[in-house]
Amino acid sequence: MMARRKKGNFREIIADLFELPREIILDLPRITQVGNVQLYIENHRGVIAYDENEIRLSVNSGEIIIRGEQLQIKNLLEEELLVKGVIGSLTYER
Repeated sequence: MMARRKKGNFREIIADLFELPREIILDLPRITQVGNVQLYIENHRGVIAYDENEIRLSVNSGEIIIRGEQLQIKNLLEEELLVKGVIGSLTYER
């Protein structure tokens, strides 16, 4: 079977061709949300700002902004983060 030509960069083509997870190949954040009480974020580049109402994270192509109440960073590893609290909004900015 011959691969179709696609517009986009080399990494996107490789991810599609070999059916690899795009978040790994393209260095994108992966976010798992449980209701409005927990967020698990992989592939972040560090915490920019943190208080009980807002957490700002650096990611490869911008920032992730989490707003809410009683926000706490429960686990902070090199590229993984667990946030608990009452999550009001999640925003991705370039």
